[in-house]
Amino acid sequence: MFYDIQVLKMGQAEVPGPEIYWMSNWGTWEMLHFWMVVIRGGGKNIVINTGPPLDLAPMNKVWAEAIEPRSQMVRQAMERPDAALASIGLKPTDIDYVLITPLQAYATGNIPMFTNATICISRRGWIEDFHAPRYGMHIPRKLRIPDDVLVYLDVTAPDKLRLLEDEEVVLPGIRAFWAGTHHRSSMAYAIDTQKGTVIASDSYFKYPNVERRIPLGIMESLEECMRTYQRVANEADFVLPLYDPEVPERLNRW
Repeated sequence: MFYDIQVLKMGQAEVPGPEIYWMSNWGTWEMLHFWMVVIRGGGKNIVINTGPPLDLAPMNKVWAEAIEPRSQMVRQAMERPDAALASIGLKPTDIDYVLITPLQAYATGNIPMFTNATICISRRGWIEDFHAPRYGMHIPRKLRIPDDVLVYLDVTAPDKLRLLEDEEVVLPGIRAFWAGTHHRSSMAYAIDTQKGTVIASDSYFKYPNVERRIPLGIMESLEECMRTYQRVANEADFVLPLYDPEVPERLNRW
């Protein structure tokens, strides 16, 4: 099974350079674009991530305190998931599968919009980033899984939640593997297209992370980072960092 891929912007933010590139790029700032990946094929519509919640204030407050006031999520009206999907002829209710990585509000914030979708989340991440973390989380639970999202997944529609193993076929032509590196819930999704395999993940923020093997600055494990980058380099025909502004241009050239 082969799929077509597009990306839709869900917002943007600036972060200090060392957050992207481990122990380097001091005194610089890097722009991040938060992408929703839209995957279509075999009669199915799939998205990776749902964009940040309607109210950005709680997340931006924590980011300002933890990083710098300059680090703020900025979103245009057309970057809301319903509006962005409408621009390519889709509605949230048209989506059959939502693939999440990681469990952070900028990825999970709009899950309840996707009422017809199976919501796929790392089983390991569901435990270690939510139910039974091994150590204190630097991001509050409500900014990992907002209250309305938690109610939807645990109370309103628990049958919609699919917990993925560390290696799992989501659909024919779409495979998931646990990437770690950034968070316990960080996954990589490998999608087969006519041109080759695309691997999208949050374990690398920008192309140099994988292409030049520069470890992610905001990571939890260097070992996981290097292992994931090597696997992605070996298996991907197209690397899709979920936050690099270059993604649309590179995807168009590919």
